[in-house]
Amino acid sequence: MGNKRLKIFLWVLTIAILGGTVWALYATGFFEAAGSQEKLGEYIVRCAPWSHLAYFGIQLASVVVAPIPSNITAAAGAYLFGLWPSFLLTWGAVALGSAVVFVLARALGQGFAAQFVGEKLSEKYLDVIRRKRDVFLALAFLFPFFPDDILCILAGLTDIPFKRFFVLVAVCRPWGLLVSCLVGSATVAIPLWGMALLGVAGLAVFLLAMKYGDRLEQAVMERLKK
Repeated sequence: MGNKRLKIFLWVLTIAILGGTVWALYATGFFEAAGSQEKLGEYIVRCAPWSHLAYFGIQLASVVVAPIPSNITAAAGAYLFGLWPSFLLTWGAVALGSAVVFVLARALGQGFAAQFVGEKLSEKYLDVIRRKRDVFLALAFLFPFFPDDILCILAGLTDIPFKRFFVLVAVCRPWGLLVSCLVGSATVAIPLWGMALLGVAGLAVFLLAMKYGDRLEQAVMERLKK
């Protein structure tokens, strides 16, 4: 009975917080501004003198409630604040947001995940996460063509320990965000063909790792035991 009441309380609290966040974003014009990097930058500037805090909140919301990839907002933040401030703020917000959705999915179960993850995506990724777990999550977080936020929710439905999940998030998710901040701050300029080449190379590495990752992990574990 106690667990049931706690679950109901968590549901009500989650709905209230998420609903209030969505309303606040809508009322302040976030969803209109999110269509372009320039408008998003203007939106953040309007929040001065709390622009950095607003940016952190936007990055956190982009993981939990808003259908805006963190990479887009990271590029906008880098243009405004520079490379390292935007990267550190983004890294912190994404790590916190990933932990939040993981914990909520674990506490509230399939019902919570169903509100954010479609049945097709759930069937596509949940089975492979359960089978490949660490290898799949690490690679999916590293490469930009996976829905990272959705994977964090689905990971909460598996038996992966929270500490291990959070280490994977902290170590693997920042690299794509760092690239976005580099581009947004004009520190580097990657041409279209370069992006395509990186994508092909990343896909090749991913497929090889998915095929042979279990053997590599087993070999490493056996060597560590010696």
